[in-house]
Amino acid sequence: MRYFATIDKIPFEGRNSNNPLAFKYYEADKVIAGKPMKEHLRFALSYWHTLTGEGADMFGNGTFERPWDKLEGMELAKARASAAFELMSKLGIEYFCFHDLDIAPEGNSLKEKLDNLDTIVNHIEALMKETGIKLLWGTTNAFSHPRFVHGAATSCNADVFAFAAAQVKKAMDITKKLGGENYVFWGGREGYESLLNTDMSLENDNYARFLKMAVDYKKKIGFTGQLLIEPKPKEPTKHQYDFDAATVLGFLRKYELENEFKLNIEANHATLAGHTFEHELNFCRINGVLGSVDANQGDDHLGWDTDQFPTNIYSTTYCMLEVLKNGGIAPGGLNFDAKLRRGSFELEDLFIGYIVGMDAFAKGLLVADKLIQEGTIDEFVSKRYASYQDGIGKEIMDGTADFESLSTYALTHDRIQNKSARQEWLESVVNNAIFNA
Repeated sequence: MRYFATIDKIPFEGRNSNNPLAFKYYEADKVIAGKPMKEHLRFALSYWHTLTGEGADMFGNGTFERPWDKLEGMELAKARASAAFELMSKLGIEYFCFHDLDIAPEGNSLKEKLDNLDTIVNHIEALMKETGIKLLWGTTNAFSHPRFVHGAATSCNADVFAFAAAQVKKAMDITKKLGGENYVFWGGREGYESLLNTDMSLENDNYARFLKMAVDYKKKIGFTGQLLIEPKPKEPTKHQYDFDAATVLGFLRKYELENEFKLNIEANHATLAGHTFEHELNFCRINGVLGSVDANQGDDHLGWDTDQFPTNIYSTTYCMLEVLKNGGIAPGGLNFDAKLRRGSFELEDLFIGYIVGMDAFAKGLLVADKLIQEGTIDEFVSKRYASYQDGIGKEIMDGTADFESLSTYALTHDRIQNKSARQEWLESVVNNAIFNA
């Protein structure tokens, strides 16, 4: 069955097109900075928002109209999978991402859950062979079910820890079987509400034990993909152990896991943590842990994870600057962890949401490449720190200076003159690149 029979494969029509079902900037095979756009961007479909999302929010029921709505159980799971691969094929998206609960029903026991996964994975594997679409990453949902009310790897209940391990084991097996290039850990419930009932030291130690077991299992089964941790602040837990990139990296270094994991950075999570998207990406890049990206945006007026399709050209430009300076994002990619607004409930809106997001990042790539080729910003930054290239600055960098030598130097160099940071001019440089790329 075709679920999107009225929509053809999405064409590239260029920036002057008014067709909502056409790309204006994303030209998959256009070569930018030595590689086709599709290789720089490595777009992926988020199975959960796209196929299982219903348009519900905390104040209202679902609004989305989907042709598979009346199906149940495994028939529903198979229909969603077939629809996903039809959607990706028509959009030209070459990767997808999933949680185990997205692709198969929970069942009434762990065994039934695992059996359901085996059945649907065979169906998905056949669709992958038929279309050539690949798996960017897999993960498990260890946050939705009531059993995870106190967390998963950080739960006070050892039985829950064991159940979460069984889920991760299976999800890693599936990811390997489907040729996944990464496996993601997102600890949605890994945190606490009150210190009055929490042993934070034990919970952190247990989280590290859990991750070490995952590393051991990865090696045991011969999974060669990249392991990723996705930082997440605030919701649903007030104090989360994976709050932002710096917190995660500090955790990994404390437990000597920094060589086993990289980070999957989400735009909306960055802003919820009080950072910008580019801050989190830059932090990861300069520390060598930028692994993959969840591409979306939040709403500055709402305090939760709204997961909107990305439309902010400045945000996508700054993201692609970091990706290009990182030498690329592979084996990670840009996963659209984004959902339609509740009022955008028709099937065509699914295509439009992805088209808008893909165009936004394609434009961001074009602008970022132009900024790097022009070199204006990089040159300014280099000159701004020129005082560390010789003299006392070089001594500081070389480690030959100490407090005594610096104090002696400062006594004869106390007429300090700073230079303007010229932020407004630099922002105009970005504007000009956006206008002309």
